[in-house]
Amino acid sequence: MGFIKKTNIVVSGGGQTKLAGKLAVVTTMLSTLLVPGLGASAESSPPLCAPKVIGGTMWITADCVDPLYNKPVIDNETDLTTPVPIRKVSGHFEGTDKKFNFYFPPKSQWQGRFYQYVYPLINENAEDNIVSFGAASGAYTVQTNGGSGYQVDAAAAKFSETVAAKYYGSSKPIYGYIWGGSGGSYMTIGAIENTSGVWDGAVPFIPGTPTSIPNNFFIRAFARFVLADKAPQIADAVSPGGSGNPYAGLDEAERTVLQEVTKLGLPLRGWMDNRYILALDDPNGLLGFGSVVKAFDPTYADDFWSKPGYLGTEKSVLGDRFRAARINQTVRITQVIHNASKAPTGLKVDEVPANLSYPNPDFTLYAADGTKIGTLNGSLDSATKVFTLASGNPDNVLDALDTTLQLVIDNKWSLALLSYHRHQVPKQPGFSAWDQFRATDGTPIYPQRAIEVGPTIASSVTGGGSYTGAINSKVIAVTNLLDVDAYPWDGDWYSQRVKAALGKSYDDNFRIWYNDYADHVAPHNAFIVDYWGILEQALRDVSAWAEKNVPPANSTRYDMVDNQISVPANASVRQGIQPVVDLTVKGSDRIDIKAGQTVTFKAKIQVPSGAGKVVSTEWDLLGNGNFAAAKLETPKQTLEVSITYTYNKPGTYFPSLRATAQREGDVSTPFAKIWNLDRVRVVVH
Repeated sequence: MGFIKKTNIVVSGGGQTKLAGKLAVVTTMLSTLLVPGLGASAESSPPLCAPKVIGGTMWITADCVDPLYNKPVIDNETDLTTPVPIRKVSGHFEGTDKKFNFYFPPKSQWQGRFYQYVYPLINENAEDNIVSFGAASGAYTVQTNGGSGYQVDAAAAKFSETVAAKYYGSSKPIYGYIWGGSGGSYMTIGAIENTSGVWDGAVPFIPGTPTSIPNNFFIRAFARFVLADKAPQIADAVSPGGSGNPYAGLDEAERTVLQEVTKLGLPLRGWMDNRYILALDDPNGLLGFGSVVKAFDPTYADDFWSKPGYLGTEKSVLGDRFRAARINQTVRITQVIHNASKAPTGLKVDEVPANLSYPNPDFTLYAADGTKIGTLNGSLDSATKVFTLASGNPDNVLDALDTTLQLVIDNKWSLALLSYHRHQVPKQPGFSAWDQFRATDGTPIYPQRAIEVGPTIASSVTGGGSYTGAINSKVIAVTNLLDVDAYPWDGDWYSQRVKAALGKSYDDNFRIWYNDYADHVAPHNAFIVDYWGILEQALRDVSAWAEKNVPPANSTRYDMVDNQISVPANASVRQGIQPVVDLTVKGSDRIDIKAGQTVTFKAKIQVPSGAGKVVSTEWDLLGNGNFAAAKLETPKQTLEVSITYTYNKPGTYFPSLRATAQREGDVSTPFAKIWNLDRVRVVVH
């Protein structure tokens, strides 16, 4: 059993309203809890947090008490020396499964702020780099085990200020900043639109829209089904030195699908990593949200194969391709395969469908009399006729396995889901990506399902938020140009929502920064850069904006055509804070040479005004991701470099130059280092 610690704080003087409102709630709440049978009077009790309208989203202010998370309990306090010297305070909210940790740097280091990272799938233990960055930035770190919504994070944020004020012996205002990416961007946006006085700034990054889940994944799965064989040639066309025409060599169905997914916002340059864009290593084939659709829309697959307006019945080349891939076959189990512990690991079947391929079918187990036993998770190898069981199969289904059973292989759902986006045209205005599915009068050209699954999921993750754009703090949104999970136009969409909500005060409260050569995840190939440093700088800049009214760098300038985002080549025009690298070989992005020939590479690196200096450059002349640092005498805002290299082995190479900028020009710090790169093509004959 933990214990509850009461914190007594004196708040006085002008400018302390922010802190007083927040701390009064927790102090009163804790006083009530500490004395059995004794509660605060009705006159002194702070109000309960509640929706502004009946049935609406929970509205949380600095001086209200959350009806769920109102009993914070401190379980433990520990002084640690790693990753940096900190006081770690651990606790939970009584009556819930929600936990929190606060990481306080020494008083001499703290500058009156906290940073709070949120994501639906994290626990309460912050990663070392997050704690270290916070301490280096004069902030303590707050983290909870979260889940959907923002309520527990708001309660933890408010309570952390009570604990921090006592620990530091300070009555000064404490500023807070929330940040989160992907699913965490939903939570962050839900928080900044539905709270007031809890956080002073936010950095949502790689943001999605209410339509992103599940549609973005199904859209990629659609592309995978039709374009997997042509993916390498599409990648070649959009890579540096390529033809620039990804449609060359595609048949009618393939051109239709590539155009469709491109207009939906799937970034064309994302095809450079065609294995990732098509998730060729994903056993679920990008259909992991299929079970959600089945629950929300159980009749969809049957309608897809029987009613007009769906690809399952459409008289077209693409419709023919779908019907040719249809599987509905019953096979007999001839052997149950067990491991040494006698646990079942697979099934041998008597035959497999002739056209067994992507997308993954459903496998359902039936008794000989037709009684359904259950669905099996796993994969079927057409060569060996062995169905390998995956994890997550129910014990009762595994226990029933024997050679008297039959396995039904059916891909009606996995095929139908591939074009689900056609039947999810948003009713909310502003989603131009779906205009291709509207007639001239604005009505959908395809049948629409009764429920929009995306907004329903988004509402759950945001805590009921509806993406109004009515933010209540300073915000810097960070979006990546090669993101094939949360498409680049998603950032523009939210920016427009904020602009509509704030009007003339938009520039005083919102920025959007785009990163080139960055996608949704950490670097996983030779041409993806780490974007973590730009997030760290965004947190520092949003802090200065909220606390000292120091405006951050301007938003990145960009154009959007057919939901494809492009940015200017010149750093002073592009703006934002990412350096711009312009690499050439003989003045071009491509050169064809003979083996043994030496080539010279030249590059110009520019950092936008006020965004810092180049602190390092690295060459990868074979394009295999092995970067070697080049000597840099003095950090500069603009830098020109060159190098020569001899290629002795025939082949196609994509040499690249990676540059790193840092605001203060600090070559030794691990924090707020901002990367970019550029590539060219060398063909050696």
